[in-house]
Parts: sequence; structure tokens; C-alpha cells
Amino acid sequence: MRFMVMVKASAESEAGVMPSEQLLTEMGKFNEELVRAGVMLAGEGLHPSSKGARVRFSGGKRTVIDGPFPETKELVAGFWLLQLKSKEEAIEWVKRCPNPMQGESEIEIRQVFEAEDFGAEFTPELREQEERLRAGIAPKQ
Repeated sequence: MRFMVMVKASAESEAGVMPSEQLLTEMGKFNEELVRAGVMLAGEGLHPSSKGARVRFSGGKRTVIDGPFPETKELVAGFWLLQLKSKEEAIEWVKRCPNPMQGESEIEIRQVFEAEDFGAEFTPELREQEERLRAGIAPKQ
């Protein structure tokens, strides 16, 4: 199972405050543990929402909204993509993570959909297309 582990933004991360050398060192060690265990597929920090945009869909209409976005608690400051056996294993890994922010912070764990989760609607043709896409992505990673 794959899990998206999302570090929630804080007022500081949204203000562009960079992590300390100590936190970068601790996160580097944690990331090394994830890699050595063979569970880390990807992991990155994100720029503040002031450098981002959203595209709102309403029928055929598209509206672009430039950041920053007001609800800091709803924003993501970074993520990991992990390959694990269960949500419980994901929780155990996250509990070992250094606190990613000064003060209080929150990390959200969400399971990524797999092909078999979509049922009969995910036809053999759609499965083949998905496999071709994944094969095309793999060499670029």
C-alpha cells in the first residue's frame, strides 16, 4: 500500500521561514531511515502558498486563483510518499518523525488509491493505459 504523508503548513512555513540547520539534519536522518528501510518513494518540502495557484472548476469554466491562501491549517508544507504494509505502519513511522515545525504541528496520513480499489469501472483498457503511464513515468524519477 502507498501512503501520502502530508506535513501541514504553519504560519511560519507560509511566511517562508526556512527550517533550522538542526531540523534539516534531523529530517535528513529520518529520511535516511526511510530509504534504508526501503519504504520511501518520494519526499519533498513545498514553497509557501503565496508562490502557488489554484484552478477552480465550474462545469466547463476554469478560474485561476493566485496564492496565498487564507486557511493555513488546510495547506500542505511538505510530503512523503511511502510504500508500507498498513496504516498502522505509517502511523509508527510518522511518530518517529522529528517535529517538522517550531511549536505544534500536524502530519496527515492518507492511503493512495490502487487500481484494484476502483472495481469494475476500471476496465482492462483503462488498466493498460495506467500501466503504460506508470512505465513512462518511472524512467524520469
